[in-house]
Parts: sequence; structure tokens; C-alpha cells
Amino acid sequence: MLEIEFSAEDVARTRFAISPLWEAVAGARVLMGADEQALHRRWAAQVRARIAAARLDLTPLTSLVPVPAPSVPGFLCPPPSTSGPSLSVELAALRATPHERLRASAREARPGVEALRADPERGLGRLADVIAAFWELAMAPYWPRVQTHLEADIQYRARRFAEGGTRSLFEDLEPRLAWNSGTLSVEHRFVRGVRRLDGRGLLLVPSAFVWPRVFSTTDPVYQPALRYPPRGIGTLWEAPPESASRALSGVLGRSRAQLLAELTAPASTTDLAGRTGLTPGGVSQHLGALRAAGLVSAHRAGRSVLYARTRVAEELVAGAGR
Repeated sequence: MLEIEFSAEDVARTRFAISPLWEAVAGARVLMGADEQALHRRWAAQVRARIAAARLDLTPLTSLVPVPAPSVPGFLCPPPSTSGPSLSVELAALRATPHERLRASAREARPGVEALRADPERGLGRLADVIAAFWELAMAPYWPRVQTHLEADIQYRARRFAEGGTRSLFEDLEPRLAWNSGTLSVEHRFVRGVRRLDGRGLLLVPSAFVWPRVFSTTDPVYQPALRYPPRGIGTLWEAPPESASRALSGVLGRSRAQLLAELTAPASTTDLAGRTGLTPGGVSQHLGALRAAGLVSAHRAGRSVLYARTRVAEELVAGAGR
């Protein structure tokens, strides 16, 4: 059991953030077998095929987060200093990591860290480049959906805090968390003891790829952080209800509403034509209109171009479904 002690100043400094870098690292762990319940199997199958086609070597990253190692090196995903940093900002911080911070607590990750320490400047640059390439293949086409899900959780937590204070915030954050008299207890398989926040507050980071685990860091170098699964994570990859497609048809037209509904995962023009019965030319025309309206984005994956719903489209489809 990990017990995190809060002072009044810690409560005042507790905040939320979303970390694209953490999601990329946690997503890589899922591809390595960390997804014990196969929650992300559809995503993983598509991404593995793209990584193989691109011949992307993930070793610089995977050597640092071997599964089932119980922890992730702190320097790899430092808690973000703002609520919503871009991946480029986080990768710039990674490239600038002081060499003395290159260490790992998990035995399984130490060989990877030692290889990095042998030539830190070159190694950190290569690591950041690999993560950026992995992001384009595995995360960017899905990011609007993931980001919308994470932001919805933060909005819900903010309402809980406004209505009932700190106790209300934590009481349904995660089943393994319990708040009592200024102490947050975390049922943890690998970490024990009492940690004080010392006025730094706690950073709460919802993460799509950590379920069913909770990751914590109390490294004195960084703000203490807790990464937890957001509400409704089991619905992340589900298709929208048929009612959403029907509702959108009245606004966008049947074909364009159908294409948006089909884009539960990024797909090519050919894929969408086969699934909807529309001609490839018709699909291309409709996608062009949806892209011009900011509802669809395009991402190159090898020789293919994949289309995905944007954040605006994700919110539109979710609203129509409700």
C-alpha cells in the first residue's frame, strides 16, 4: 500500500494534465503485451501492421520499458509542467534530460538505460526521434478520439471537485484509491510506504493505455504524479450507436454521416469504399468535403493515406449518440 500525505498547500497545488508522451510510451507497452485484458486489441492489430510495413525499429524505446517490468524510468516521461503540452514540447524536454537523471529502478530496464548513458546526447536524440515516428504511425490518427476521452474525464472530475471538494474528487477516481483525513491510499503491487508531497501537490494524469493499472511517481526531482484510467475506458474503441449516424444524416447527408460513423479507426479510401458500398471516387469526394469542414484529418502511413475523425468530429458523433 502506498500512502500519499497531503497538506493544505498540496491540495491547493493538485492539478490535472494530459501527456501525449506518456500515452505514446504506455501505448508501446501495450504492443509489448501489457494489455492483459486485450482492451486495445483492435488498435494494437492495426498499429503492429503499420509498424511492420514501415520497418520502424522500436528498440530504443522498448528497451527502456520491457514488459512485465513494474515501472517506467522517470526521465522518460517527466510529469508535464502545463495542462496540455504538445508532443514536440515534451520531446524537447526529453532531449534536454540532464545526464545524471538517466537511471532506472526496474532491473529489467537497466540494460537499456546503461546503453543510453554510454552516449547520452546521441541516445536521447535517437530515442526522441523513434517516439516521434511511433507517434505518427500509432497515435496521431487516433489522438482526437483518445484526447476527447481524456478531456471528458477531466471535466467530470472538475465538477466532482466543485461539488464536493477533495473527498468527492478521489472517491470514485479509481477503485484502488481511498481518501481519508488528508491521506490518499493507493493499492499498489510494487510500491509500499508513506510519501509526503511537501507542498508540490499531486498531478493527476488520465491515461487511455494504463488500464487496469495505476502508475505513480514520487521522484523528488519531479512533481508527484498519478496516472489512472479514465471513466468509460471500455468504450474507447466502440462504434457509435446507429442513432448517431441517423441523427447526423439530417445535417451532413447520409453518405458523409456513414463515413464518419465508419471512422471508428483510421481507414483508407479503399477500405471505406469496401465497407460502405460507395465508389472510391465518391468516398474521396466526401472525405474532401469533411476534411475542408475540419471533421476529418489525413495521415500518411507508408504508401497509404489514412483518414481519421478530428477532435471536433469525435465530439459531434458523441453528441449525436447521446
